Amino acid sequence: MATVLVSLGVAVALMIAAFVFVGWRDRRRLSSPEDSAAAREAAAAQERYAAERYGDQGELWRRGKSPPTT
Repeated sequence: MATVLVSLGVAVALMIAAFVFVGWRDRRRLSSPEDSAAAREAAAAQERYAAERYGDQGELWRRGKSPPTT
């Protein structure tokens, strides 16, 4: 019985070690300077688009507003 428990413990420990190793390896492989540069460029483009859209909405609102009467 003890042999079975030790074997199961070793098998579980090896599976956990393999899972941790593969996760660590993939994390190192996935992050590259090109990825971060592309993410920054995409965020900048998204902010530019949002600013343009916000400006266009403001223009429409100003055009539709009547001038103040004095």
